[in-house]
Amino acid sequence: MDSSPKGNSACAQQQQKMEIQNSHNEKLVGLLHETGSREVVVLCHGFKSDKNNTILKNVAAAIEKEGISSFRFDFSGNGESEGGFNYGNYKYEADDLHSVIQHFSNTNRVVTTIIGHSRGGNVVLLYASKYCNDGNVRNIISISGRYDLKKGIRLGDG
Repeated sequence: MDSSPKGNSACAQQQQKMEIQNSHNEKLVGLLHETGSREVVVLCHGFKSDKNNTILKNVAAAIEKEGISSFRFDFSGNGESEGGFNYGNYKYEADDLHSVIQHFSNTNRVVTTIIGHSRGGNVVLLYASKYCNDGNVRNIISISGRYDLKKGIRLGDG
């Protein structure tokens, strides 16, 4: 991963609240853990959770210690983000993730890694299958994602 010097306490590490529009003109709210690196790792929360999930906070802190910026955000209908919550909206959340990645790409940042926990783990896998030729995402990490998706993701059904 391309980043600033590791463990450098001189890095101005801070959290910045950000709002990003998704493709449905809804506001997605997130926190950027800024280290000054060009690289950004995007973190996705699980079912009925949000960006303030303890696991995501701990992962963001570990990434930050390596000198790499990260962004954790609320999918639409969760946390502070606009939109309505929907049980089966994996495709919608993959589109939210796409909007976040496009935002960073448009601001000369590079998202090389996306990490999802629980339901977010399945969202990052769906994103990878849907947008595989889009951008610089090289690493897809699913933490405790669902393994039996017979009733989970239905492509084309949302």
